[in-house]
Amino acid sequence: MKPEIKRELIQPKPSKRKGSFLARIDYLSVVKWGISAFFIIFLIIPLLSIFIVSFTGVPINIFGSLVNPDIFATTIERLSNASFEHYLKLAGGGTYFSALMNSLALSLGVSVLVILMCLPIAYGFARTTMPFKKLFGALCIVPLIVPTFISAAGIILMFGQSGWVTSIYQSLGGDGVIFDVYSMTGIVLVQIFFFFPFALWPMVAAFKTSDISLEEASNNLGAKNWITMLFVTLPLALPGIISSVLLIFTVSFSDFGTPIIMAPPDLNLIVVEAYREIAGFFNWAGASILTVIMVLVAGLFFWLQRLVTKGRDYGTLSGKPKQQRLNDNKFVTTILTIYTAIVVLIPLLTLFTVFLQSIATTWGHGMFPNGYTLEHYARIFSRSSTNIWNSIVLASGALIVSVVVATFISYFVVRRNAVKLDFMASIPLIVPGIALGIALIQTFNTAPLQLTGTATLLIVAYAIRRMPYMIRSTMGTMMAIKKDIEEAAVNLGASPLLAAMTVVGPLMLPGIAAGSILVFVTVIKETSITVLLAPSDWAPMSLVVFQSLLRGDYYTASAMAILIIVVVLVLQAIASRISKQSLY
Repeated sequence: MKPEIKRELIQPKPSKRKGSFLARIDYLSVVKWGISAFFIIFLIIPLLSIFIVSFTGVPINIFGSLVNPDIFATTIERLSNASFEHYLKLAGGGTYFSALMNSLALSLGVSVLVILMCLPIAYGFARTTMPFKKLFGALCIVPLIVPTFISAAGIILMFGQSGWVTSIYQSLGGDGVIFDVYSMTGIVLVQIFFFFPFALWPMVAAFKTSDISLEEASNNLGAKNWITMLFVTLPLALPGIISSVLLIFTVSFSDFGTPIIMAPPDLNLIVVEAYREIAGFFNWAGASILTVIMVLVAGLFFWLQRLVTKGRDYGTLSGKPKQQRLNDNKFVTTILTIYTAIVVLIPLLTLFTVFLQSIATTWGHGMFPNGYTLEHYARIFSRSSTNIWNSIVLASGALIVSVVVATFISYFVVRRNAVKLDFMASIPLIVPGIALGIALIQTFNTAPLQLTGTATLLIVAYAIRRMPYMIRSTMGTMMAIKKDIEEAAVNLGASPLLAAMTVVGPLMLPGIAAGSILVFVTVIKETSITVLLAPSDWAPMSLVVFQSLLRGDYYTASAMAILIIVVVLVLQAIASRISKQSLY
């Protein structure tokens, strides 16, 4: 009996071995590699591809080269003819060089002007008893929700030849227009008044966190208030100011909506030139060169923004709480209140002008429309309902991709210190939308992954471009979740992947919800990616507004623009409510 029992005990059990093999698979690692492959296919390879094209001057098919010997041979032949010819032409002057110089001058000028404009407002918010702070704070958010091509249209309606501001100016004895809106001046005006919130809030934070005791010491030693402001207050706020300068530069340099509407034919700007090269002439050599330059410049200033505060120690805060005395001088607070009101009034007037245009029967040369109607809204709901539905579907598709990918990325970064994955996911922050669009068109324009002209590629582009917003929203929530909750689920028999999805995932819902609305909002008003990649049968609302503006149909464009802004406002309000509730 014993030998028989022994033989029975050592009989192999294939099913059990198979189960143990499957149990040994780390499915979370599989998900991690899948997400890495997603970014490599749809971000890294397109950027690498467009970089190579800048040397070859003709398109190459990296994916086709991997599966087709003939395409591979063609790619090798084109690579053998690569040269620095196009870069030498850029360095030698000409259209591309002037476009780069004009864009750099525009961005630097806007950065400096925005900082100078925001300094008094930031000081008023942080260091004075200026009245209406909450109201001004809410109004300062308005410029961020308006797509730049819509704000450009509003400025045209105000300061153009038939604008109501121009009408007032001429009634007061002025001749012609105050300034030509289709010029560098017009572009600067739009970017200053609709980008300033990007710089304002970091500067407010910088003024609030600096140690006020150093300023009090300066005053106690006999320094006048303006000397203390110049040599103590401003240097203490310098990190926030410099960071704001670099941020505004990057935003201005990458802006597509304003220049494409307002730049005259003789003003070369790099984003407009890149769009014209690919959309008008299919000049891959020129488009790729400009794309590479855009990515390098944006990347350089993004890197400088991260680096700027590392070399010096600006620390002034200690563990001792300090009561900050606010400036309650009536003259100072009155001047700051009036100044802040003027600054926030211009974007509001621009938005109000677009609204009036959307309900006007006709509006020629005069302060107000000749009549009012809701016909334009009825028209867009009857004729453009498909475009509204397209916007919702495309934004929802991008949202689903962003939620799934960003949630797992946050998990891997916090739990497994996936630094490389975090870096890959942050790359879209330094890639202008027009550059990403050109790179995706070149990469997916031929088999085996012929996705150009499809809604799929548009959804992926939206998701990649806005992914960093979702990641930053979910990262903080992920950090607040203790690891022992997840470990308890694993100890009870759940796999790490199941524990992450069923235990960690629900706990991340507040961050996911806030990030989801942010992604949805930014996708709804996205311009550059939409203009390049949206197929005609999937045209969203933003593309309809853009095309209507180019045709000069300001009535329909204004009605659709107001609809976009209302959607954005509602979603922003929901996001704020969710974020507020998640704090309690």
